[in-house]
Amino acid sequence: MKKILVIEDNEAIRENVAEILELSGYSVLQAPNGKAGIEVAQKEIPDLIICDIMMPGVDGYGVLHILHKDEATQNIPFIFLTSKSERSDFRVAMEMGADDYITKPFAGNELLNAIESRLRKNELLKKTLNADLEGLNELRSIATSSKTLEELTEESNTNSYNKKQVIYKQGSHPHYLFYIVSGKVKTFKTHDDGKDLVIDLYNAGDFFGYIPLLENTVYKDTAEAIERCEIALVPRKEFEALLNCNPAIGRKLVALLAKNVSVKEEQLLGIAYNTLRKKVAEALVSMQKKYHTNKNQPFMVDISREELASIAGTATESLIRTLSDFKSEHLIDIQNGKVLISDEKKLANLIR
Repeated sequence: MKKILVIEDNEAIRENVAEILELSGYSVLQAPNGKAGIEVAQKEIPDLIICDIMMPGVDGYGVLHILHKDEATQNIPFIFLTSKSERSDFRVAMEMGADDYITKPFAGNELLNAIESRLRKNELLKKTLNADLEGLNELRSIATSSKTLEELTEESNTNSYNKKQVIYKQGSHPHYLFYIVSGKVKTFKTHDDGKDLVIDLYNAGDFFGYIPLLENTVYKDTAEAIERCEIALVPRKEFEALLNCNPAIGRKLVALLAKNVSVKEEQLLGIAYNTLRKKVAEALVSMQKKYHTNKNQPFMVDISREELASIAGTATESLIRTLSDFKSEHLIDIQNGKVLISDEKKLANLIR
């Protein structure tokens, strides 16, 4: 049973709201003023708070401000209930972080609909979302009632890129969040001596290019299509709207898009400190994990030796020698220039 706190100094209104909520199956807590409401909220941690604005002592704005500074209560949905109906009052409430604003007098169904909507959105925020277009659309539906990303991509927001075509360059300014509809993409850094180091690999269903948007900086790497790709371009303003509409949504979006950072750090540490055999084995295994879709067939690495060497973080000549060793050990096979992984378990054991 969801627990709702009603903070209202008018006893008749407070009792009326409580009765409506109890008849609708909610557990109701009551507080006659702002100070008492803060104490009840911090002690009971309700699922939602309904609060009057004009109260003696600590008013509704003060209650919201104090509860938003408390980590335990800052994400509780907060609905203002007030007789103030000026547009400026509504804007102040929303800018402070309120989730909704209901003016008196109100109908019971209006109050219940607002409560159900806020509770539903709060439950979605607690879910573990997938780092794909479906996950971002679900998050977007929490933040706004505007178009979904599918609708945006249907309106000519999808670009085609040929193999080896650059999607964005190191040092350029970001304007989009990129989502791969089909194809494969790599991001890499170019050293002063002209050598490339692959930073990450992306497949259909992945987002990329979001770190500069979060940091408000230029791209620190270059993105290039490994094969022909279809990529949806989400405008920067759409991305920032998700971040700015609500602090909880912003945190959820950052977690959704950046959850592979620790994996990437481990990968870069491996490139720096692993032996040559381990680097090459890890590159092959990472390619398999990322791109092996048909589990009934052996995985074949269909990229150039130069590209594979940049993923492994080693020289092309060293890579070729190591692949030859792996072939003689029956870990891989080479057919028409493509690397076929023969013994997945033994290859994976090399990197443990």
